[in-house]
Amino acid sequence: MSDELAAALPSWEETCAKLTGPDGPFETVEETVLGETMRVYKNRVHSLRELLVRSQAFAGNDYLVFSDGRRWTYADHLRDVSSVAAALRDEYGIGKGDRVAILAANAPEWILTFWATVSLGGVVVAMNGWWAADEIRHALDLTKPKLLVADARRLERLEGEAPGMSVAVIEQDFQRFLDYNPEASLSDVAIAEDDPAVVLFTSGTTGRPKAPLLSHRNIVSFVGSTFLIGTARAMTEPPQERSPGAILAPFPLFHVSGLLGTTVASLAGGQKTAWPSGRFDPAAVIALCKNEDVSSFTGAATHVFRVLNHPDIETLNPKQFTNVGAAGSATSPELLRAIHERFPHLGKVVGTGYGSTESGALISYAPGAMLEEVSNCVGTPLPVVEVKIVDEDGKEVAEGEVGTICARSPMVMLGYYENPDANEKTILPGRWLDTGDFGRLREGRLYMESRLRDLIIRGGENIYPIEIENRLEEHPAVMDVAVFGVDHPEMGQEVKAVVVPHAGKSINEKEVRDFVAESLAYFKVPAHVEVRSEPLPRNATGKVLKHVVSGDAENSFVEET
Repeated sequence: MSDELAAALPSWEETCAKLTGPDGPFETVEETVLGETMRVYKNRVHSLRELLVRSQAFAGNDYLVFSDGRRWTYADHLRDVSSVAAALRDEYGIGKGDRVAILAANAPEWILTFWATVSLGGVVVAMNGWWAADEIRHALDLTKPKLLVADARRLERLEGEAPGMSVAVIEQDFQRFLDYNPEASLSDVAIAEDDPAVVLFTSGTTGRPKAPLLSHRNIVSFVGSTFLIGTARAMTEPPQERSPGAILAPFPLFHVSGLLGTTVASLAGGQKTAWPSGRFDPAAVIALCKNEDVSSFTGAATHVFRVLNHPDIETLNPKQFTNVGAAGSATSPELLRAIHERFPHLGKVVGTGYGSTESGALISYAPGAMLEEVSNCVGTPLPVVEVKIVDEDGKEVAEGEVGTICARSPMVMLGYYENPDANEKTILPGRWLDTGDFGRLREGRLYMESRLRDLIIRGGENIYPIEIENRLEEHPAVMDVAVFGVDHPEMGQEVKAVVVPHAGKSINEKEVRDFVAESLAYFKVPAHVEVRSEPLPRNATGKVLKHVVSGDAENSFVEET
């Protein structure tokens, strides 16, 4: 984008203010939510079933396309969801408030079960498809679903042990659900905005995952925010040379990016989604992009890097894409550089959102220009989100000072399922969410410093691992890196870096330290360096399992195939 064109476009903040002002398409008003006054979108649907019913407007459009060849139009989808819902209600007694657990790979059956359950007023328990037997049993014991819908491969992990509730095996039972009543109508049971809809699970990168419970309001508010972001981008960024095509869907359905960001938001907009099947294969993903006219690709950083570094990327026309970005973790300068190099026509339009499962996936959004200006900027809080920065005593700090990020919005979870102790620590008075992240506010923009659990304190100095990781990612020999603290008797902690070089390249401890020392303070230079040849362990959303890298825990995840 030329400087002249950039200067002619309105600012992000001005555009969002206009869109959410009186009579704007995303007008916000104050309402009481769970006893607290906060801003909400005035013109909104009030349940996920309302979104589903409205999808009839896109009847002839493709909604779901899987790389195994199966596809659903919006009309097909609504018909099959209605039949599955009738089967769940009549065969298993699923009704309002009943929990249905889903333990399966990304598949059409997962999505159909989700929409069928929430249309009945039921609650989906979205189980991590990478879990081992002990984690599966923990989630089932915690949530006590009335029905478990699972694929055979994941049921095998229980080694024949009865899970303690009714079980529907996708390969054996799902066709019966589809054939049950293709003429069925959706349930008309009353659903309130603050009724629970989905139990998700935290990524478990530091121990046993907790279970955030999201309401219909939380998810619908998220959809409104994503539409606002899309509209603001269209008004503040130069027009693309082509109309939007399909959306690539690489995230697992048990993650907010796969379930809320792709499955729900795409249905609300009548968009086509293209789903890779099985283990993430960059060659297969590139082929899917070409075959289904994918124009939007947002994945975990590791997804994006693997696609950009695959030789088949040369067969893909870069101008096919109108949007490329990363979600699920911080967007590093090296990732931005790699995206811009492959897709120069996108200019500075690679944006990123900041949030967590507990916050309903979004707290703020940074358009590309903000990321280019300062890499750790995560943007302005969304119009329905309040943010404050507090010290250890819970008092707000002065502008520009670092503290804990707290957020309040209609997207914030109802709470952790059956976990009052965690709720007391995380949901503060006034329904403020303690994110556990460090950051600062300056002139209305939020800057992320570190996850609180990752913070290294060396001799009284706060060290944020992400800063060192971003620096090391810039080294041409480094493919992967994790930075964390190790105990030291005098300093409290010292910095350790674990690096994995690219195939055919090498790097030693001195080179790592020298490279960090060129741009960062001496106390941030790793005192300990370990070079590994194997990729670092990651969870299903691409986050490095630092507790596994450090040796504090074993990796129990079973990589999806």
